[in-house]
Amino acid sequence: MAKPRANRNNARNQVEIEPSGLWHQPALMNLLADVLIVLAGATLAWSALTALQRLPVFPLRELVLTSAPGQVSPDQLEHAARTAVVGNFFTVDLDAARTAFEKLPWVRKAAVRRQWPEGLSLALEEHEAVARWRHLNGELGLVNAQGEVFVAERPEGAPALPQLTGPEGSAPELLQRYGEFSAALTGIGRRVTVVSLSPRRAWQLKLDDGAAIQLGRDQEHAPLTERLLRFTTHYDALKQRLGTLHVADMRYPNGFALVGAARSARTETAGRKS
Repeated sequence: MAKPRANRNNARNQVEIEPSGLWHQPALMNLLADVLIVLAGATLAWSALTALQRLPVFPLRELVLTSAPGQVSPDQLEHAARTAVVGNFFTVDLDAARTAFEKLPWVRKAAVRRQWPEGLSLALEEHEAVARWRHLNGELGLVNAQGEVFVAERPEGAPALPQLTGPEGSAPELLQRYGEFSAALTGIGRRVTVVSLSPRRAWQLKLDDGAAIQLGRDQEHAPLTERLLRFTTHYDALKQRLGTLHVADMRYPNGFALVGAARSARTETAGRKS
């Protein structure tokens, strides 16, 4: 009788141990299965897309230009097309193709569209160079009609362009001022060849006859337009008295200082420069 009683005590002291491990956790197994299914589907889709791009189905055979380019050469267009146009009519990446064409030197904007059944249409907006650009650190470029600086080589024999010189980001302002200064000088038959803006925002012009005009900084009580008007008003008389005019310093409030061929220096009125 003592032996059965001992067995009952052992049974009461036993601890139940639940099964453990990945295989005994259904929720985790289901989650892992879902992840594997998604990865397998993505891999299959990528493989199918890659295979579709290589199949000779709906191949791209032509690039149609909506207008004849003026500065971009056929060789440049062909190189960009071979580099960026990948896939067939349905799978080609139009954004990648557009970016490749816009990297060409004279291209400002490009628009690429599918043209059924086997081509792409390409519309180019080219830069219109209206001035040469020279950064204060010596970097060179060109300025388009929108005041944007770009880098490209002009063909030999192209008409001369005015030069704009200034700090980073000042090209739009310089281009606008160039138009204002040119209009003001039309009455005396002179053209602006160089417009310069210093880091201290002092303006200087150089004319087609070699004369330099120091305008200084634009101020409310002495605007640049007023100083340039003072110059044009007395220009003919100054030319007769001095002959060749080298420098006109218009930074005085009520006058100007001159350097010409007749005399090394001449001051019309004195005053503190602005």
